[in-house]
Amino acid sequence: MRVLLDECFPRALRLELPGHEVTTVAEAGWAGVKNGALLQLAATRFEVLLTVDRNLEYQQNFSGLTMAVIVVDAPSNDVEVLRPLMPKVLKELPNAKPGVVTHVHG
Repeated sequence: MRVLLDECFPRALRLELPGHEVTTVAEAGWAGVKNGALLQLAATRFEVLLTVDRNLEYQQNFSGLTMAVIVVDAPSNDVEVLRPLMPKVLKELPNAKPGVVTHVHG
């Protein structure tokens, strides 16, 4: 699965997603692009956006989006806080549906 890591998601955690093609927003050349435009760009190349931005679903419209979004609900975006949640993310990836926001909780 082609996964895009949002700017707020630590890129070191890409190693926790074996078997998936993982790219960061910066690597895609979209650093600094605002959420609405980022979602539209990302949907052309990726199947899932992985983020810790819990406000994203309240700020954007996902209907008709051809990409799924997984929000990791954690108290911070520190690698050591997020790493234990990555097995849950891996489990959710195959079930992620375009236009749907899935939450992974600690």
